[in-house]
Amino acid sequence: MRRRMTTAVWCGVLAAAGVAAAADKTAAAGPEAINLLADGLAAWEVWMGVPHASVGGLPEGTYRSDDVHAGEPLGLGRDLKQTFAVRQIDGVPTLHVTGEVYGGLTTKASFADYHLRTEFRWGDRKWEPRLEAKRDSGILYHAHGEHGKFWRVWKACLEYQVQERDLGDFIPLGGPRAAVRGREIDGRLTYDPASDTLHDATGYTHAAIEPDAPHGAWNVLEVFVVGDDAVHVANGEVVMVVQDAVDAQGRPLTSGQIQLQSEAAECFYRHLTVTPLDAMPAAYAGLFAAAGGDTAEPQD
Repeated sequence: MRRRMTTAVWCGVLAAAGVAAAADKTAAAGPEAINLLADGLAAWEVWMGVPHASVGGLPEGTYRSDDVHAGEPLGLGRDLKQTFAVRQIDGVPTLHVTGEVYGGLTTKASFADYHLRTEFRWGDRKWEPRLEAKRDSGILYHAHGEHGKFWRVWKACLEYQVQERDLGDFIPLGGPRAAVRGREIDGRLTYDPASDTLHDATGYTHAAIEPDAPHGAWNVLEVFVVGDDAVHVANGEVVMVVQDAVDAQGRPLTSGQIQLQSEAAECFYRHLTVTPLDAMPAAYAGLFAAAGGDTAEPQD
């Protein structure tokens, strides 16, 4: 039987990663919730991708390109522009992501069976190559393998999309896949809890609804992960249900690191907590389609 990530086990995991297991004391977080920002960036490592050609203030000879998906990344521990920093904002440790360079902030520890909760809001700054695109970030879970697997930046993982008007969309990056109950709406695979069809979700799957707060206001983003299943919640609304996740080799994907993206838009995260779960909460347990039901062709 796979061992559940009890609070004691979590404290041991975090201690091994070199960070104290500090409980979050906010009303929204339970007594077992561990705030991953309580000790600044002690619980994290950073990998930076390829700087855009427009990025200034880098050492002479640093590789830059108009194509930030290819070429030589800055690499591990080389956040030369302080893209990720924890600052005290209104007395709360808050992660400020400038977005200027594509990058991934990755927990040193891996997690299984948990509730991730954070408060998130957009800043105002945008950068190339997405000056004319929606503001974009993301919460990556079950991240595994080498850094830079996807676009020379992020690990193979499952993504809770954090994008303007697209909170909680699902994207597997770097080879994993999963199943999503849904239907084609205007040519786009979209999660639909009323659908009887399980789609092989290998590409982008849109959320059922878009409950975004206004620009600059705080959103509450949550991921409930148990085994190879996950539920995405945005501002109290279920927007996506992911099940039967597997890695690129077809093995059940049940644990991994957590990554936060820098993707050309300024944003902020606070009260970023993980709380161990023994099972999927009863409110969400009935959302999963039975295995072996109707299936559709893979979606690219």
